[in-house]
Amino acid sequence: MIEKALENIKVLCHSSIKFEKEKTIYFDPFKIDKNYNDADIIFITHSHYDHFSEEDILKVKQETTKIVMPEETYMSNKEKLNQVLGFNEENIITVEPNKAYIVDNIKFDTIPAYNVDKNFHPKENKWVGYIIYLDDISYYIAGDTDITKENKNVKCDVAYVPIGGTYTMTAKEAAELVNTIKPKIAVPTHYGLIVGTEEDEEIFRSLVRDISLG
Repeated sequence: MIEKALENIKVLCHSSIKFEKEKTIYFDPFKIDKNYNDADIIFITHSHYDHFSEEDILKVKQETTKIVMPEETYMSNKEKLNQVLGFNEENIITVEPNKAYIVDNIKFDTIPAYNVDKNFHPKENKWVGYIIYLDDISYYIAGDTDITKENKNVKCDVAYVPIGGTYTMTAKEAAELVNTIKPKIAVPTHYGLIVGTEEDEEIFRSLVRDISLG
């Protein structure tokens, strides 16, 4: 089963990830290349423009799409969600950290995502990463975060972790996290566009131990 864990999953750009499983699911759609309008569910980790992108949400949203986001993100974008993006209230799901949810029979947990030594992602904003459960495989999409006491306790099969530094973990710190939580597969994100380079990817891959790399 785990050998096929990454089938029909793509890291599109930066932290944007697309799952085409029993549902078509996007995480933080950004720099989408054309109009797909195929999303069943969109997960947003936080409010920053490279994670909550109106232009890109419109490229993947269809009439029945549900969107999941932290309460703060909803409150700061409520008018846009209704009037610009065209979401009905019943298709907007707000979440808090450290909770379990089910949307359209998709189970997921929320993990706090925040900085510990910088102020770009304050813990009090209650922004999140997600653990989503599909086909008996658990996928952790970390969001923009440092190593925290919460994510050091994550249990998952596949981990998508930011490596770009500046706003998130560095490549070295990301490797430290995955070596701690020991997923079966680790995939680097959040590099190569705004911050982070191919060298960061090489550092991350060189430091990860006994874990397959996607």
